[in-house]
Amino acid sequence: MYTPSNFAIDDLNELHQQIRGTRLAVLVTHGEQGLQASHLPLLLNVDQGPNGTLYGHFARANPQWRDLQNGAEALVIFAGADAYVSPGFYPSKAEHGKVVPTWNYVAVHAYGMAEVFTDADRLRTLVSALTDRHEAGRINPWKVADAPTDYIDGMLKAIVGFALPIQRLEGKRKLSQNRNAADIAGVREGLAASPDVHDQALAHLMR
Repeated sequence: MYTPSNFAIDDLNELHQQIRGTRLAVLVTHGEQGLQASHLPLLLNVDQGPNGTLYGHFARANPQWRDLQNGAEALVIFAGADAYVSPGFYPSKAEHGKVVPTWNYVAVHAYGMAEVFTDADRLRTLVSALTDRHEAGRINPWKVADAPTDYIDGMLKAIVGFALPIQRLEGKRKLSQNRNAADIAGVREGLAASPDVHDQALAHLMR
């Protein structure tokens, strides 16, 4: 990911925060079938490895897990808030007109090689943890144990889990840091006034 130094996220806690805040990541590999990508909910364990370890699972019918099994490096993309930035947001437009559109966004890329596993107990622990995370806050949260044991046993046979120690992390926070203070304020105010919730989320990050 092209990341000028003034856009780089170097703080590990902030990188982990973005990972946790991304509900659906994109895992990309290159193997015998070329480039493949899957959209997956993942768990982060910060206590395993210097950068943490990611956990997730594929449908067994998804051939991408074989790339991991064969030792392919994976790129996992965690996309955050993003917004189109109109030149009309910049006060400097009225001064000299030398402005063009751009895009502000936050993203984290994680790289590593994964261990693939099919052990039923380990898979049950993984899917239970994923379920508990995303059911949290519901009045009556569903748990894996709520389903019949034989049914869950059959479902576990249909997935393949993986643990991916993060070997390299890159983060980018492009929030108009390359503009002067007046232009930054103009972008923040322009996005905050937008009816689009994505624009508003990006404006919130610029505060």
